[in-house]
Amino acid sequence: MKYHDFGKTGYKVSAIGYGGIVSSQHFDEAAIPGDGQKMSDHHVAWAIDHGINYFDVAPTYGDAQLLMGNSIQSYRKDVYLACKTNRRNRAEAEDEMKESLSLLHTDYFDVYQLHGLVTEEELDECFAPGGTMELLIEMKKQGIARNIGFTAHSEPTALLALERYDFDTVMFPLNWHMHMQHGMGERLRQEVKRRGIGFLGIKSMIEKAWTPEERYASKYPKSWCKPFEMGKDDEVLLAALKYAVSLGEDILVPPGNFEHFSFALEHQDEIFEEPLTEQEKELLKKRLTGVSDAPFYGPECYGG
Repeated sequence: MKYHDFGKTGYKVSAIGYGGIVSSQHFDEAAIPGDGQKMSDHHVAWAIDHGINYFDVAPTYGDAQLLMGNSIQSYRKDVYLACKTNRRNRAEAEDEMKESLSLLHTDYFDVYQLHGLVTEEELDECFAPGGTMELLIEMKKQGIARNIGFTAHSEPTALLALERYDFDTVMFPLNWHMHMQHGMGERLRQEVKRRGIGFLGIKSMIEKAWTPEERYASKYPKSWCKPFEMGKDDEVLLAALKYAVSLGEDILVPPGNFEHFSFALEHQDEIFEEPLTEQEKELLKKRLTGVSDAPFYGPECYGG
């Protein structure tokens, strides 16, 4: 496993993170057949055995907190655990935070994050009196959250968040399609690097948005957007991963299925040690023809 310094946190983190959705059995409208706890136990143990030390989860990931929490309990002291809240006021966020601590069998988080920021109005709510930031700042002072960060799907909103508080981590889509076609993430990645903030990249293995018919008929219903299909798109998938790494992420978080997670892990040498080639860039540019009319984020998210 490759390990990276995680911004100013002082953590040495695995270059690939475990996204908690991988552990979920019941997620959104998806129900994965089989023994949910047994499946989660296997996936978490496999990840630990392969050197993964960063685990990220959220209350919105179906039953992931329950299942992953049970699976990770015996490994807690050896891993970094990150959680999130998408509540925008302190009272609701505090209830959610306490439930997360209970389900994850821990008394602290290594990282706790505002989740899924899109609009400036959401940011205003978080920073208003009685907003969620009051709780996060207090959690950090008390050691309940060793570091605090945010996840965002809007670059303008992410940049505004960095103006309002000295966050420790940022999670953001670093996707070949959205960056190559729209420049999404370019300003943010430069600002994150300038400030020395830990940077997590999501959506790096995604091809395009789902159509309404595709998601639940696919092999990957727990993925928010359509990932490249392994066995068919391996060459372009590797190019997309290398493209994301070239944008400066510290941790790559694959989509919410074990297949893509294990693919990234098994190809880590190529992804992190072999630079993106001009041939690979051209391969990605050719794929833009089929996906450029189906961006999975609107103009408000990349500032267009």
